[in-house]
Amino acid sequence: MDFVGKRFWFFIISLLVITPGIIFLILAPGLNPGIDFTGGSSMTLRFSNDSNINQEQVRDQLFALSYEEATVQNLGENSFFVRTRELDEVAKDALVTNITSSLDEGAENVLQGFDLVSPIVAQETVMNAFWAIIAAAIGIFIYIWWAFRNVPSPLRYGLAAIVALIHDTIIVIGIFAILGELMNMEVNTMFLIALLTVIGYSVNDTIVVFDKIRENVLIHSNRAFPEIVNLSISETISRSLNTSFTLLITLVALILFGGATIREFLFVLLIGVAAGTYSSVAIASQVLVSWDQKSIGIPFRNRTVT
Repeated sequence: MDFVGKRFWFFIISLLVITPGIIFLILAPGLNPGIDFTGGSSMTLRFSNDSNINQEQVRDQLFALSYEEATVQNLGENSFFVRTRELDEVAKDALVTNITSSLDEGAENVLQGFDLVSPIVAQETVMNAFWAIIAAAIGIFIYIWWAFRNVPSPLRYGLAAIVALIHDTIIVIGIFAILGELMNMEVNTMFLIALLTVIGYSVNDTIVVFDKIRENVLIHSNRAFPEIVNLSISETISRSLNTSFTLLITLVALILFGGATIREFLFVLLIGVAAGTYSSVAIASQVLVSWDQKSIGIPFRNRTVT
């Protein structure tokens, strides 16, 4: 298959996928920030040992009390970590009393701990996440530049990987902006963890293709670079697709049957794995060819690479 000859269409497909997300980010409220980023309250609840209360029951009770934004984490032994919007003393006491009377009437000392997360701390979390992503991108660029130092223009390999990384990140953030509007999905700490995981997966997939390109450049030094890239993609695409397909099936199963606590994490991984698999073939490799050809591709160009 002529992957390189279709690079213009690959770029168009990416543009069509990215554009709706950008529109939602600009015109709609944008990303739906969770308590981790807006500030709020956190509390630890411990019910009696014979109550057999599960996470869904606590979440349903919070929802019934109009705390739809609340998140619940099961700590084991009938203990739960709950995050809600910011509560004063009256609201906190009322919430704990209502939950206790509904789920474990008569239990005492259910509230084991209570803290406030100020907006300032939340902003620091955002900035720390931003700098973590920047640091990861710089580290990836330097590593790839060094690893491919034995092939011509190693700089372009690092830059192409960063372009693919940015491509995948924008797709994840854009689609999540749409999901935030349609499904009320929040951007929280799990989102950031998943985003960093996606970055790692995307780069790994890209390096697999790049490594094959490096190998073929040394073996087929008499062939044109676009031909080498096309050959390398053909030799690695089956492995990439099989690995990604297996992972996607697992993620879909977890989304369907897993808990709601890690829903955002799983959705980010699902989107990111799909985008990373696509970008390693359709973006990163094509950027290398475009750099070599000094163009981003000409539509309807009658050129076939074998």
